[in-house]
Amino acid sequence: MKALIVEDSTTLCAIYEAYLSGLGLEIHAVTSLTEAKKSVVLFRPDFVLLDIELPDGNGLDLISELDTVHPKPVSIVMTGHGSEWAERALAKGAADFLAKPFDSIRLRVTVQNAMRRKELNDRIEVLSDKRGQLGGLVGSSPLIRAVYDAVERIAAADGTVLITGESGTGKELAARAVHDLSARAPEPFIVFDCAAISGDAIERELFGEDPKESSTGWIHRGLVARANGGTLFLDEIGELDYAAQSLLLRFLESGVFRSIGSDRETAADVRVIAATNRDPLEEVRARRLREDLYYRLQVFPIRLPALRERLDDVPVLAALILNRLSTQTGKTFNPLSDDAKRRLSSYAWPGNVRQLENMLRWMTTMLVGSDIDASIIEEAIAQFDDSPETAGTPVKPRAAEPAAESEIKPLWLVEKEAIQNAIEASDGNINRAASLLEVAPSTIYRKMQAWNEGDS
Repeated sequence: MKALIVEDSTTLCAIYEAYLSGLGLEIHAVTSLTEAKKSVVLFRPDFVLLDIELPDGNGLDLISELDTVHPKPVSIVMTGHGSEWAERALAKGAADFLAKPFDSIRLRVTVQNAMRRKELNDRIEVLSDKRGQLGGLVGSSPLIRAVYDAVERIAAADGTVLITGESGTGKELAARAVHDLSARAPEPFIVFDCAAISGDAIERELFGEDPKESSTGWIHRGLVARANGGTLFLDEIGELDYAAQSLLLRFLESGVFRSIGSDRETAADVRVIAATNRDPLEEVRARRLREDLYYRLQVFPIRLPALRERLDDVPVLAALILNRLSTQTGKTFNPLSDDAKRRLSSYAWPGNVRQLENMLRWMTTMLVGSDIDASIIEEAIAQFDDSPETAGTPVKPRAAEPAAESEIKPLWLVEKEAIQNAIEASDGNINRAASLLEVAPSTIYRKMQAWNEGDS
């Protein structure tokens, strides 16, 4: 890797180079901001060790310019003026900072961390490459690209993650992508369906059982112990009962757990990723999800869009699924016709990607020949969903005549009616209503609270 040292003292430059010897770095040192800007372009460093006080300017100005460089170097800021400048540097995008004076060990550890971060960033670039796919997630619409960006950034961090989205949107795929792009990738990725087990069995499944409590005399290793060093994915976290939620919260806060029947605590280094197909704030209000657990999980949120929000991705997803089905069944399918693509993209897909895959599986089973045309898609839609409100994209209304002044409603009232209509159409599901309105669920809750306070 290439390292650029920006420090106004030539003596310190030489000392830092000596400190970093043996790390396999190609080092270039400069003593001014002007030289640093030139070196970023010509030397193309992987990371920059940057002093703030330079003879011709502030080193923080260089951090902003690093955003225009591809691939972007990782920056480490050196400052002798306390935490205020360090906070400014981190806010501008620096990866780390060093408070002067520092010794060789501190510098080497910080630089090695930066090297690992750079390696991870490069790996993300290779795996994602904005090809319209990230791990098992597929599509190139703006909404799914936003998910890719969130996954990439969150993978580089190490906090808990809460993934929300309707059933069938790919929450487990997103969780796997976070794990696979993180430093924990070589370690286990353990999946637990919180809805599959209830009562006391959940505690045993998560935290294990001591042999003296076991009917067989064998130790039952819990999922937390099995996921040590890796990631534990808790699907449908809202299905955990309150007692189990309390135990999980304690583990998240302390990093230790106690197996059933054990008299000692065990530490585990586990990243927890939780998912739910419900609106978590609604679950908190209904007292089905602990509020403190919700905020502990919501360190890094990811929202997966419904398939109806990214219909342009449907033909690509369909082609990928058909290719996989062709391999599994040994059948050959011709490329989708334009009419078939249009019909696929005009359906609301209430069951999301899972429904798309199930319908394609049914179609390929019933298909005679190799052509999947609009007629068999129509037949499959009728087979799986005969509800008129989801049979296609709503027809756009014709332009209305200009309204009279007396017919014009205040903007707040129009907004209120739109929200109420969306909630009613979603059977009271705030998360679904927010998707229809293309706003965050918190926006609806905030508006409703303002209306209630106004009425009172």
